[in-house]
Amino acid sequence: MPRVTAQTVSPWRQGLPWLIGLLFWTVLMYRQTGFSMVQIWARSDTFAHAFFVLPISLWLIWRQRELLLSRTPEADLSVLPFMGGFGFLWFLGTLASVNALTQLALVAMLVLTVPAVLGWHVTRAILFPLGFLFFSVPLGEFLMPQLMEWTANVTVFALRLTGIPVYREGLQFIISSGQWSVVEACSGIRYLIASMTVGALFSYLSFNSKKRQLLFFSLSILVPVVANWMRAYLIVMLGHLSGNKLAAGVDHLIYGWIFFGVVIFSTFIIGARWTESEPMPGHLAPLSFAPMTKISGLKTKLVTLTAATLVSLPHLALGAYEYSENKPTVTMHLSNSLSANWEIDREHFPVFKPDFKNPTAEVNSLYRNHDLSVGLYLGFYQHQTLSRKLVSSSNALVPSQDVHWTQVAVGTHSVGLGLRDITVKTSVLKQFLGQGGSNSERLLVWQFYWIGGFVTSNDYLAKGYAVFRRLTGRDDDSAVIIIYANDKKTEQTTHTLLSFLGDNYAAINSLLAMHANN
Repeated sequence: MPRVTAQTVSPWRQGLPWLIGLLFWTVLMYRQTGFSMVQIWARSDTFAHAFFVLPISLWLIWRQRELLLSRTPEADLSVLPFMGGFGFLWFLGTLASVNALTQLALVAMLVLTVPAVLGWHVTRAILFPLGFLFFSVPLGEFLMPQLMEWTANVTVFALRLTGIPVYREGLQFIISSGQWSVVEACSGIRYLIASMTVGALFSYLSFNSKKRQLLFFSLSILVPVVANWMRAYLIVMLGHLSGNKLAAGVDHLIYGWIFFGVVIFSTFIIGARWTESEPMPGHLAPLSFAPMTKISGLKTKLVTLTAATLVSLPHLALGAYEYSENKPTVTMHLSNSLSANWEIDREHFPVFKPDFKNPTAEVNSLYRNHDLSVGLYLGFYQHQTLSRKLVSSSNALVPSQDVHWTQVAVGTHSVGLGLRDITVKTSVLKQFLGQGGSNSERLLVWQFYWIGGFVTSNDYLAKGYAVFRRLTGRDDDSAVIIIYANDKKTEQTTHTLLSFLGDNYAAINSLLAMHANN
């Protein structure tokens, strides 16, 4: 290691304390966001690996210490707009109650403190260790529905290719030996995220060529997805050939992890065959950077203090949008009749209730028009927070593990509401009775959102419009509107739901508007 004198390290002695101070201030200001990340790591097996991300990143930085000391730190003003931008992103994520946005913004701001205080010349030497920190963000569960759909598609295709007849409805399928379903654990999201994290680290440590790094990282994404498809098919086959004595219950998970471990380990063994030796550092140039001048020292202080101000501004702005703790209790009651033709049915109770968490108020009633019957569910959300929000991955028509209902089909349907048409989400639910899995009735369900009078079925548009209302000084009062009817003949049921909405939407809109801001 080259000799370091007091004169040569003076820029680092000036820069490092300011960097550490800025990091500490940012963590302090966003401690609640940080705590929310740690809580997710602790309760979710999918993101438990994140506990190791920071230690690994620090170790990778330590490996580059000689290269870092050969470079002169210099604060960079050009980074400040990016810090302000991610602070605004955190602000929007907080208004929208989207954990992923706030957590991503926090990590980005922490990473940007390095080029802000030390400059890009220093940052380029540790670009991967800093980028590796983004693997600590618990992000990726939005991929789960698509991964589950792919797993079901491939499994059913492989079974039929094997010569086994399969009857499929949604994520459920039946073969001669029994019934199977693709649930969250079958999506492979745990395998995918773990493989991506380890794959990125392996690529960085094992290859010098950018092409090889990119190729192996791409394989670390592709292999776990394909391996999960194979795992699902083999588990079904194992259960089928053993008369369901194997690959059931805990065995299901054990065999899955063993298979995944073998596949991933084999991938890394193959990758190791093309490992490139780490380039020899050779003789680094003597440390000859100029000592810290008054101008450069002043620039470091200016950039650091400006960055500290920028990371503080979102919290100051948020105070203007926070709700009072004295929130009124909202009670919602439906009238006996929404329109002249539809009367509330008090003799029968709804057989289905959507799984929406922590609404401010909700109603679930049946309405009858002669021999037609339609269920109406309203979930009203006011003063939304991270634990109480309309658009959330935890809100669903039915949970995947529901023992009464299962979702067997999804789609969309265009519906005219007043002067405009909207596209509603459609689902077909099937009810199960008893241990044998025999089914009784089916429901056709329509779903869309109401945000201050604006209606849409798009999750992102609903969330974005609620944030827009907050930014413009209005409330975020929102609701989910769900109607459902017995699905004996889909065309006839569709006509029934259309008739119900046409006759009653004006009354529903008035009811929600009346409760908004109360």
